[in-house]
Amino acid sequence: MPPAAGELAGARGGVEAERVFIGAGCNRVVNNVSWGACGLVAFGAQNAVALFSPSRGEIVTTLPGHKAAVNCTLWLPTKKDVLQVRSRETHYLLSGSSDGAIMAWKIGSGIGKWSHVLQLPAMHKKGVTCLAGRMVSDKVSIFASTSSDGMVVIWEMVVEPTAGGCCKLSCLHSLSVGLKPMVSLSLAVLPEREGCLILAMGGLDHKVHIYCGDQSGKFIKACELKGHSDWIRSLDFSLPVMTSSEKHSLFLVSSSQDKTIRIWKMTSDVQQRKDNIGMASYIEGPLFVAGNTSYQVSLESLLVGHEDWVYSVEWQPPTLLLGGEAHQPMSILSASMDKMMMIWRPEKNTGLWINSVTVGELSHSALGFYGGHWEPDGKSILAHGYGGFFHMWRDVGLDSENWKPQIVPSGHFAPVSDLTWSRSGEYLLTVSHDQTARIFAPWRSHVNPGDVICWREIARPQIHGHDINCVTFIQGAGNHRFVCGADEKVCRVFEATLSFLKTLQEATLLKPDNEDFDDVQVLGANMSALGLSQKPIYTHGKESPSSASNDGPDSMETIPDAVPTVFTEPPVEDQLAWNTLWPESHKLYGHGNELFSICCDHAGKLVASSCKAQSAPVAEIWLWEVGTWKAVGRLQSHNLTVTQMEFSSDNAFLLSVSRDRHLSVFSIKKTEEGAQHHLVTKHEAHKRIIWACSWNPFGYEFATGSRDKTVKIWCVQDTSSVKLLATLPQFRESVTALAWTGRDRARNAGIIAVGMDNGLIELWSVSGGRAASDSSSDRSPLNVACMLRFDPLLCHVSTVHRLLWQKPDSAVEKAAVELASCGADHCVRVFAVRDS
Repeated sequence: MPPAAGELAGARGGVEAERVFIGAGCNRVVNNVSWGACGLVAFGAQNAVALFSPSRGEIVTTLPGHKAAVNCTLWLPTKKDVLQVRSRETHYLLSGSSDGAIMAWKIGSGIGKWSHVLQLPAMHKKGVTCLAGRMVSDKVSIFASTSSDGMVVIWEMVVEPTAGGCCKLSCLHSLSVGLKPMVSLSLAVLPEREGCLILAMGGLDHKVHIYCGDQSGKFIKACELKGHSDWIRSLDFSLPVMTSSEKHSLFLVSSSQDKTIRIWKMTSDVQQRKDNIGMASYIEGPLFVAGNTSYQVSLESLLVGHEDWVYSVEWQPPTLLLGGEAHQPMSILSASMDKMMMIWRPEKNTGLWINSVTVGELSHSALGFYGGHWEPDGKSILAHGYGGFFHMWRDVGLDSENWKPQIVPSGHFAPVSDLTWSRSGEYLLTVSHDQTARIFAPWRSHVNPGDVICWREIARPQIHGHDINCVTFIQGAGNHRFVCGADEKVCRVFEATLSFLKTLQEATLLKPDNEDFDDVQVLGANMSALGLSQKPIYTHGKESPSSASNDGPDSMETIPDAVPTVFTEPPVEDQLAWNTLWPESHKLYGHGNELFSICCDHAGKLVASSCKAQSAPVAEIWLWEVGTWKAVGRLQSHNLTVTQMEFSSDNAFLLSVSRDRHLSVFSIKKTEEGAQHHLVTKHEAHKRIIWACSWNPFGYEFATGSRDKTVKIWCVQDTSSVKLLATLPQFRESVTALAWTGRDRARNAGIIAVGMDNGLIELWSVSGGRAASDSSSDRSPLNVACMLRFDPLLCHVSTVHRLLWQKPDSAVEKAAVELASCGADHCVRVFAVRDS
């Protein structure tokens, strides 16, 4: 298993970077998640394959390589291969993406080192939708892949079971299934027939197609199973089960968009009944032949209980008995779009299959689960759903079943557009095109404060009706506040609730920076019916009563009231979605288009905002006074969208960069009436769009980064112009994010973090470049050097949208300073950068 402390990026130039946290949501497709026999869960997070440890409840790594969204994953050996899993040193992971690519990965369980084994030959022309396989011996696995191109391909993987063993992959056979592609597969070994394989596939024609074959990969169609009236979404074979007739039977479970689940039974019959195919056989179902053995198919049970499409069914993983035999429990897990997971078992006395366990979620969305999965030992179940979330329940009962929610990773399920550290740097606020704002913080154990600290999502202050593009935290004294801008013309101001402040105290075990909780009168917030404004819930019941209705909480017409809660342990998805909202305190009107960029000065007195623009009047930067929230300035300079803005460390200047390839520096002075401002300089700085800018915390130097793949360092001189100090060597990709932090004020030394369009991050050291005196234009030489290129395993796999160093004052007592990043790959990452 990958090391708990995270991976190191390696040391170079005196610093090293370590992964502290990864937050990411799950791609919203069916077959995306796989829980391996090694204990790790694999899932697609945009173009990366992410792995999380259920025991720790955190993502341990992401695997780059795919160039399109990951649709499906499969572990080999699978949970059903219990005989092959014993004392195994290596596990393999297969992943398929929406461009038809399939990749294989290897992990040494004792080492925790991942290696990208190879990319399979391109057999699919469209997206891979499902992978299914089994190990047929200790070294050989057979697996199948299906795609929306109408092809099903059979593959063979031959591996050496030792840690250093090689892996060979080959394509054995391909099947064309016509114009209606298959979307679900399951593969098993036939009972009574060693070496014979059975492949079930289902898709858009409402039928389950059964193919028989052998290890050579040649599969021949055996029969069709009819009964479902809509698409087949999931199939799963059991291990052979000994029935009362002392013959091994194979069970196949299928689920469909017709909201039903069917269990099919396949029993071997050595004496073929060619002469007796009459009414009895018709009722029982088709008969098919594999080798010299015939198999009778019958419908064992029809399970009706879900109220929406059933996307996933899975047999409980087998257990290993003392005699070395695998035992198949008669238990099935189903997951549906009705937000429910059910466990089905045959009733002891009658043998009728009944729903014995039901778990589910309460969410703002009308859509539910895409898949459900068993833990290898059958003690936990995992669901993933429409909101990119995970739910996990564990049976903690002693005498009877008692399924309790467990802590799982969480994150955004769409590109993460912006992030900001809180005033003191104790938590991170991120916003995304998934229309949510989320707060992540390190959660310290109350029992053992010295334990490993895990980052958790502790609040979801905003759930919005528009994609959120930008956010900034209000600095200075008072309650925690932030301002954000979305795909609308309004900036919205949010204020922390009393329940959040107390939860934050529980998480960090620190005294709050505003100790007087009495000043905060808002306990929580309720979601409005349209999902735009969030209304406050006051501590003394001042809120207006919600419109009561006789409809139940599941009614589409009503939204249940939030129950603001102080959490003493990390909240789970249901609690985050309902009970951690912040109330909206102000709306800032003025912009003519969708908001794009926003920032706050370091004193917490002014906020600057910009919107998407194609003309100079619309490209104005608006200044807002914190507190009164009045517009106190409209700064004109740019002709196109202002992509990023930042105040200098002493708030004397506002730097802005734009799509028009220019940078602008404004002089800003706060006054009692509002703010005085004038344009110091406007300069064409790059040959392409300028995406990013950042000030030196120790002076008036700043950096700009552009699509022209360059980073330039400038300085403001004579308060009337800017001078180019240095141009970094050209990067391989467009520069999309910059962040400058100080290290040594005396030497004017610092680190510039550079994020690129391909997701990679580099650290550059900068020192010198300071003027000899305030009146002198002569400057000492500026020294620039690359300190560290992050390992791709640590980095994003798509565009880096924002980089931000933790506040310098919050890292005084720390051995490392933390760097936060977010990107188009749906990920939020935190790195610890320390001297090596």
